[in-house]
Amino acid sequence: MNILPIFVSIILTLNVLLALAIIFLERRDASATWAWLMVLLFIPVAGFFLYLIFGRRLSNKEIFTWDKKSRLGLLAAVQEQLTAIKNNELKVQHEDIIPYEDLIYMHLKNNDALLSQNNEVEIFTDGQKKFHALIEDLEKAEDHIHLLYYILRDDNLGHRLADVLKKKAMEGVEVKLLYDDMGSRLLKRSYIRSLKEAGVQVESFFPSLIPKVNMKINYRNHRKLAIIDGEIGYIGGFNIGDEYLGFSKRFGYWRDTHLRVEGEAVNNMQTRFILDWNHASRRDIVYEQRYYQSKPKGDVGMQIVSSGPDSEWEQIKHGYLKMILSAKEYVYIQTPYFIPDDSLLDALRVAVLSGVDVRIMIPNKPDHPFVYWATFSNIGDMLKAGANIYVYQKGFLHAKTIVVDGKIASVGTANIDVRSFRLNFEVNAFLYHPEVAQSLADRFHEDIVESTELTFKLYQGRTKWIRFKEAISRLLSPIL
Repeated sequence: MNILPIFVSIILTLNVLLALAIIFLERRDASATWAWLMVLLFIPVAGFFLYLIFGRRLSNKEIFTWDKKSRLGLLAAVQEQLTAIKNNELKVQHEDIIPYEDLIYMHLKNNDALLSQNNEVEIFTDGQKKFHALIEDLEKAEDHIHLLYYILRDDNLGHRLADVLKKKAMEGVEVKLLYDDMGSRLLKRSYIRSLKEAGVQVESFFPSLIPKVNMKINYRNHRKLAIIDGEIGYIGGFNIGDEYLGFSKRFGYWRDTHLRVEGEAVNNMQTRFILDWNHASRRDIVYEQRYYQSKPKGDVGMQIVSSGPDSEWEQIKHGYLKMILSAKEYVYIQTPYFIPDDSLLDALRVAVLSGVDVRIMIPNKPDHPFVYWATFSNIGDMLKAGANIYVYQKGFLHAKTIVVDGKIASVGTANIDVRSFRLNFEVNAFLYHPEVAQSLADRFHEDIVESTELTFKLYQGRTKWIRFKEAISRLLSPIL
């Protein structure tokens, strides 16, 4: 008996049922729905399995929980700030914050993102300098080290980090390392084993139950956080690997943006790490005051904002939208991928047409081909509207930075793409401080020197083959 026709019939039937479920049961964006229907239509058998791996939605059930003591303390502080903003009683270090109270309120209301105004921030755009500072801080740790990275490499930088972590663990410092299973899929088990043998606690986020087979492969913890003794925090785009030091022949110099933070915002970074760790590990971190040792330092206002597929709202994207719509003079964006949804594309288009100087900088080479060509497809819309587009030529641009009017900025892990908005777990620092924002704007201007401007005329001259790749990539962009 030939069972192949029966098998194909079953798969095709499941394909139809799956298509109906996508249309009628799942609350998806229309573009994502059409993209998956195309996959199911044109590659019905393979498309069914692709959907099982990449298309299933994460449960709406909250997956990050913590004990009542910390949760109630956080909610009380959030409510206090919300009430102060409603009553026009928010005490501010700088009057420049006042025009952005609605943005602050939104992050408080939808993300429990406390505003702290006593931070000191150091900006890193070079991997050598960032990791020199990080390792120096790690070597000085006395109580605990908490690290979360999307990509962890078993290379020279990875071993430099491992040596420090093992040393500190053997000295009695609590060392916890959390990495994403998908992002760090090439990591050798021997690397992890050597860390654990030295006393480092290591966990992976959404690990594979079966080697090389992960049904949650589409949901990645893209966050990068480092917290040392509850006093120093790092947040931004750099992962752990030699390419981030500029040693990759493929990418060359690596241009990213990362922040070193001292002040009360470190408390909020710590909470984010603990929530992620407690989801990944059976050895939960319980509330202890020693994790919250940050002291007021500086006058930078900041909110640490998280987003992920477990959330009802796309918090970081909504923050980007509020920033863009508040612009009076300019919006500067640096992103490795530019695949905005319609709401963000409309906001940028409205800003340009309103006379706002919108400048977008993208890399000159792909690390993911489909995403790269989808980026160029969307760039065409912005060029047509009148935005200024720059293609970074010195190496690979990986920064995720937005600056508005030299007054507010956002630096973190979220790209301008659908994946970051809906599928990845991300974290960004929203900064309310003219000097910090202006410093980031100055660095944008410095990068223009290392870039070529892409004009609408040049864009119109691209080949038919490039246009074809753009068209296909744009159709698939909602599920990339």
